[in-house]
Amino acid sequence: MSTPLRKKRANTVVWILMALLILGLGGFGATNFGGSLRTIGSVGDQEIGLNDYARALNAEIDRVSRQIGQPVSLAMAQALGIDRVVQAQLLAGAALDHEAGRLGISVGDDEVRRRILALSAFQGIDGSFDRDTYRLALRQQGLSEGAFEAQLRAEAARAILQGAVQGGMAAPEALVARLADWVTETRSVTIAELTAADLPEPVGSPDEAALMAHYAAHPADFTRPESRRISYVWLSPDDLLGSVPLDEEALKAAYQARIDEFVTPERRLVERLTYPTRAEAEAAKARVDAGTADFADLAAERGLTLADVDLGEVSRDDLGAAADAVFALSAPGVAGPVETDLGPALFAMNGILEAQEISLDEAREALSGEVAMDRARRMVAERAEAIEDQLAGGATLEEVAEAEGMTFGSIAFSAGTEEGIAAYPAFRDTARSVTAEDFPTLAALDDGGVFALRLDAVEPAMVEPFEAVRDRVAAAWTTAETASRLAALGAEIAAQLANGATLASTGLVTTRHDRIGRDAFLDGVPAAVITEAFAIDAPGTARVVSAEGRVHVVALDAVHPAAAGDEDHDRATAAFAAQIAQSIAGDLFESFTRGIEAEAGISLNPVALDAVHVQMQ
Repeated sequence: MSTPLRKKRANTVVWILMALLILGLGGFGATNFGGSLRTIGSVGDQEIGLNDYARALNAEIDRVSRQIGQPVSLAMAQALGIDRVVQAQLLAGAALDHEAGRLGISVGDDEVRRRILALSAFQGIDGSFDRDTYRLALRQQGLSEGAFEAQLRAEAARAILQGAVQGGMAAPEALVARLADWVTETRSVTIAELTAADLPEPVGSPDEAALMAHYAAHPADFTRPESRRISYVWLSPDDLLGSVPLDEEALKAAYQARIDEFVTPERRLVERLTYPTRAEAEAAKARVDAGTADFADLAAERGLTLADVDLGEVSRDDLGAAADAVFALSAPGVAGPVETDLGPALFAMNGILEAQEISLDEAREALSGEVAMDRARRMVAERAEAIEDQLAGGATLEEVAEAEGMTFGSIAFSAGTEEGIAAYPAFRDTARSVTAEDFPTLAALDDGGVFALRLDAVEPAMVEPFEAVRDRVAAAWTTAETASRLAALGAEIAAQLANGATLASTGLVTTRHDRIGRDAFLDGVPAAVITEAFAIDAPGTARVVSAEGRVHVVALDAVHPAAAGDEDHDRATAAFAAQIAQSIAGDLFESFTRGIEAEAGISLNPVALDAVHVQMQ
C-alpha cells in the first residue's frame, strides 16, 4: 500500500484573429525550429508555419490550464484533443487567407497602423502606443515587425471576408416572435397541497402481508452497503498540545514573521495620473484647484477610469518621490505635479489609514496557540520515523499504539462514513483502497497528524433481514401508501375541476398566484409545480404533481400573453433575434470555411507535427 502524501467550436475567425495574434503575447515563450521543416501543412497555397502552430498550441494549453486550475501537460492536451482543435483552427484561418488572396482582398498600411496603435498590449502606462513595448512583445514571440504586420493585414482581410459572408444575416421573425411569446407569457394559478389530513380516512397500519410485499418490492431501500472493518493508529497534534512548553523564542519568531500584521505604518488611499509633460500636469492641477474638474474628469480625458489609476493603500516607502507631497495632505485632495519615474504626475489622496502597532504582549494570546500547534506538528513529525521503523519491523498496530502512545481504534467504514478519523480525506482514500494483503504504513493527515491502518474484514453489501428493518419497512410503506392515496385524491379533484368546479370550492387550503412567469420561485412550492402549471393546455384544467415527497394540485386560472410593447417582451425579442442571427451566421461561416478547405485541398505533415510535439515535451 503506497503512502498517500500528497459552441460548439469557438468562433474560428475571432480565435485566430485575436487570441493567436495578440492575447498570447508576452505569456508564452517563442519556439523556433530549424532544419528543413518549416510548415505543418497548408490549405491550397496558404501554408501554416511550425512556429505559428507551436505558439497557438502553447496558448491554448495555457488557457485550459488556467481554466481548470492545474497545469496541463502535452500528453494531457493530446488526450483532450486540444492539439487537433488548434490544428483545425489554423486550417480554417489558412483557408480564409487562401480565399482572401484568391479574391484579392487586402487592406492598406494605414489600416495596419491603426490596428497596431489600438492594441492595448502595446500601450504604455499613459495609454498611448509604446514602441519599446511593441518590440519586446514581438521578440518574446519570435516575431519580426514585418511578420506581425503581415498577420494583422491577413486578419483585416479575413474580417472583410467574414463580414461579406455574414453581413445582413437576420433571424426568422416568426421564430423570434414565438420564442419571445413563450418566454414572457405569465399565468395565474391556484395551488393546493394535499396532506394526510385531507384523506377521507386514515391510512392505518399495514398488515404483515403488506409489509412483506413492500420489503420484497424495494430491496435497494433496505440494503446495507459494503462495510470494511478497519483498525487504525492515529497520532494528532492535538494529542500533544498538553505537553508542549511555551517557547518564548518561538513566540518572538512568530511575532516577527507576522510583523506586518501587528505593526503597520500610516497609509494613504491614493490614485495616480501621469502626464507627458509638466506643463500639461500643471494645467490639469489648476483646473482641479479652480473646481472646474475633478480627478475622475482628468482620468476620463485620458481614456482611463479611476480603477486604472488606483494605487490602493500605500505607505511612504511605496510612493518614492511623491511621498512628501502626498503625506503633507491632512485631508483628501490632489497633490502635484511630482516628477516620477513615469513622468510628471498628479496624486489624488482619498483617505488616511492611521499607523497601528500591536506589541508582543498584546499579541501573545493570539500567537501562543499557533506556536504551540506548530511545535506539536513538529513533534509528530519527529516521532514519525520511529513509528515507521516499528511498522516496517513487523510490529502490529496494537503494539505500535502502546509503544508510541498513539490512539488505537477500529471503525466500520463505508462510502458514507465521515465520523472521527474518517473525516480526513487521506484516511478515507486509504480505507477505500486498502487490501487484506497490504502491510500498515504510516501516512500523513492534512492537519499534521499521522496514521496507519489495517483491513480486518470486508462485509459485502446485503439486504438486511426483514426483522432487523421491520420498523423502517413500516415507515416506508406508510409514506408510499399515503402518497399513492393523495395522488388518487388529487386525480379525483382534477376531474371535478374539469366538470366546472373550482379548486377553492373543494374545501382545501389554497393559494392563488397571479401572473407568475416560467422561472417564478414560490416559497414552499416545488419547482415541478410551476413547470406543470405551464404545461397545462387550457384554463380551468388542473394537474396533480408529486414532487419532493409531497402532492400538490395546481389549477390554471388564466393565461396572460405579453402585451404589445411590453418591455420584457421587447427585450426578449431583441435577445432572441441577436442570438439566432449570430448562430445562423456562425453556422453559415463555418460551412463557408469548410467549403473553401474542401475546394482548395488540405494537407498536414505528420512529421512536422511530431517535431513540434517533441520539442514541447
